[in-house]
Amino acid sequence: MLHEEICRGEALVDDGGSARHGNGVSRRPRLEDVAARVGLSTASVSLVLRGVAGPSERTRQRVLKAAAELGYQVDRTASMLASRRTRLLGVMVDIHSPFHAELVEHLHTAAEEVGYDLVLSTLTRTRDEHTAVDTLLAFRSEALILLGPTAPADTLAALDNKAPVIAVGRRIADADLDVVRTADDDGVGQIVDHLVGLGHREIAHVDGGKGVIATDRRRGYRTAMRRHGLDDHIRILHGDHTEEAGERAARQLLDSGRLPTAVVAFNDQSAIGVLTALARAGVAVPGEVSVVGYDDDTLSRLSCFNLTTVSQGAREQARHAVTAAVERLDQGRTEPREVVLAPHLVVRGTTAEPA
Repeated sequence: MLHEEICRGEALVDDGGSARHGNGVSRRPRLEDVAARVGLSTASVSLVLRGVAGPSERTRQRVLKAAAELGYQVDRTASMLASRRTRLLGVMVDIHSPFHAELVEHLHTAAEEVGYDLVLSTLTRTRDEHTAVDTLLAFRSEALILLGPTAPADTLAALDNKAPVIAVGRRIADADLDVVRTADDDGVGQIVDHLVGLGHREIAHVDGGKGVIATDRRRGYRTAMRRHGLDDHIRILHGDHTEEAGERAARQLLDSGRLPTAVVAFNDQSAIGVLTALARAGVAVPGEVSVVGYDDDTLSRLSCFNLTTVSQGAREQARHAVTAAVERLDQGRTEPREVVLAPHLVVRGTTAEPA
């Protein structure tokens, strides 16, 4: 959201639109210059540039045209110093996750629609959640939108005392936090139902390792297998969220001499690792083994993968996360809220009836 600059002073505007001091030295155009150009108060011009309702469409167009002609740009740093509000939402994102990248794109859109902007802080192999969150707070983020946080619930609850926390993608039990997520156990259950409906019984699961999200998806796999009377066919291989983990798990299956007819991976990245290892071994997908991922990220949609997966509704999660932040910041809501969205299966080219 645009803010009024705090600088004040006399200015002259030449016919070419560039603002000059009395000594003729060019300087950066100010809000007052735009107001003088259109013959309005700085307050009215500020309303237009901040996107606030009130000014007529004709006034809006005049102000925007004048600002463009003058080359007016808002000094966001000065605005932050002049105001107690930054209107910044801090987002913690895993730099290696295509799904997180898609979430961030939708978060930007949702935030801009309500007059907020984002500050991003990344998780990397050498940068943990604590560091990422400290960076967001240092930039005066008014609320924190944490994508797939792994910190303990009590740690997140303590953080919520510093700034409202919205945890996206993860179930958090017994904590007074806002949560936006999909029903992961149901999503994996839909995968197993789909595979069983095709005739599969030997269905293995490459899990996501530790953490609540992996636990929920692993539980969904076990529950669905038992629901179909396939208790004896439950087979779980250790993994994580990376392609490398998917490759390792697939090689383990290949080396075991007992290849399943279908593999359910923790996420799309892991599933792509499985596909890579099977292709190198000459195992046809889906002719010999069906493979399913989870997330419906941008890679899964590429024609070279065409991966059957589960969509978490990235756009809907982003919209609900921003709405939750705005309700806490602008409407004073204090009670925690959990939004649980229904995932849905996306059938593509990596699943078929077993050979």
